[in-house]
Amino acid sequence: MNIVQLVFSPTGGTKRAADLLSKELGDTIRMIDLTDAALQSTDLDDNDLAVIAVPSFGGRVPALAAQRIAKIHGNQARCVVMCVYGNRAYEDTLVELEDLARQSGFQVIAAVTAVAEHSIMHQYAAGRPDQQDQEELKGYGSRILEKISEGACSPVGTLPGNRPYKKSGGVGMVPKAGKNCTGCGLCAKSCPAQAIRMDNIKTADSKLCISCMRCVTRCPQSARKVNGAMVAAASLAMKKVCSVRKGNELYL
Repeated sequence: MNIVQLVFSPTGGTKRAADLLSKELGDTIRMIDLTDAALQSTDLDDNDLAVIAVPSFGGRVPALAAQRIAKIHGNQARCVVMCVYGNRAYEDTLVELEDLARQSGFQVIAAVTAVAEHSIMHQYAAGRPDQQDQEELKGYGSRILEKISEGACSPVGTLPGNRPYKKSGGVGMVPKAGKNCTGCGLCAKSCPAQAIRMDNIKTADSKLCISCMRCVTRCPQSARKVNGAMVAAASLAMKKVCSVRKGNELYL
């Protein structure tokens, strides 16, 4: 059985959670980076076990991730879908991801939700996945592998969420570069949405930017930031719902 990861992880939190789960399933043979703007159509086969992992953006699958999952042909490969969120709520993300995987020809046999540090408001779920999360996600991997080894590859049960999905909404936080920017272009080269142009490196196209914060985390000069007042206001609005630790979940 070959393990294939399909991961949309702009700042690394989703990838860390996916790795913890995947390592219990077996050695990852292929990694398909769903943040890659140049991603081409790709085929899997029925000997593969896919782990499709995305972050929750406002309770939905990021639109770019959905578009790129549609380029993958599952060909009835078994699949685990994984939604990672920043301790607020994942709302309809998991059911939407399940639907996307099935539309691409995967057999969804399990689903996982995991918490990782919020990509904008870092005080929420700071340091997660932590040691407790690591043990839980490894345990989930073992239970999924047990289901597969027993030959019980029935479809996953009913998942939390709504169909139709909630309306998508943009965060509206577009990072900009300050005086420390050297114009190296790393932000433009790594932007999943291709929202930063080399000839206008200090800002981003607000119509294309998905507020994923990759440019902020990748900048070697720490030059790119979002509006501090906007972050503070959003943090205050989310304080009540984000202050209580949320747990990870497994659905078989």
